[in-house]
Amino acid sequence: MAFGRSSRTADGPARRPGPAAVEPLTLKILVAGGFGVGKTTLVGAVSEIRPLRTEEDLSEAGRPVDDTHGVEGKSTTTVAMDFGRITLREDLVLYLFGTPGQDRFWFLWDELAQGALGAVVLADTRRLEDCFAAVDYFERRGIAFLVAVNCFDGAARHAAQTVREALDLDPEVPVVLCDARERSSAKEVLAGVVEHALALARNRREPAPA
Repeated sequence: MAFGRSSRTADGPARRPGPAAVEPLTLKILVAGGFGVGKTTLVGAVSEIRPLRTEEDLSEAGRPVDDTHGVEGKSTTTVAMDFGRITLREDLVLYLFGTPGQDRFWFLWDELAQGALGAVVLADTRRLEDCFAAVDYFERRGIAFLVAVNCFDGAARHAAQTVREALDLDPEVPVVLCDARERSSAKEVLAGVVEHALALARNRREPAPA
């Protein structure tokens, strides 16, 4: 579920007298994008727990269907999901679900998307077309998303507006540059998608002006 409060067990340790503790709000965020764009890296960079990864070695059987152009050095692929957790504030915890990037695993996306507040679509400007499917998926389902351009070493840098035009994004969709390897950079991306998703949710609840 997108919104919730952490549950408390009835037989947990007794608390000392004092102000009642407020359980943090928990939100589900997806991290999507093409094959080899850095989804597993981003989840691992920010997760405060040991991330759950479902990576397998690329096989010869998968080579005809897995496009490794531009990421020839990649030897593994996510076959189900990546999972991590980060506390943005004392009262706000994000659960991160990294989606598989290849077409043959897209049947998992509907399951992972259930209850998600929003999503990060990672993009690589050398293979920008690889994120088209993720952008289209979230647009069609009305899920708030942000596009984060992962700035790989040696890749040409492009302004956010250039990427926006190339992806034909709606004006309200944020586009940011990031380094998925850096915790602080990845954390800013996640904070940005939460702010964007909550702002959209507020706008949808407010009545249109007469």
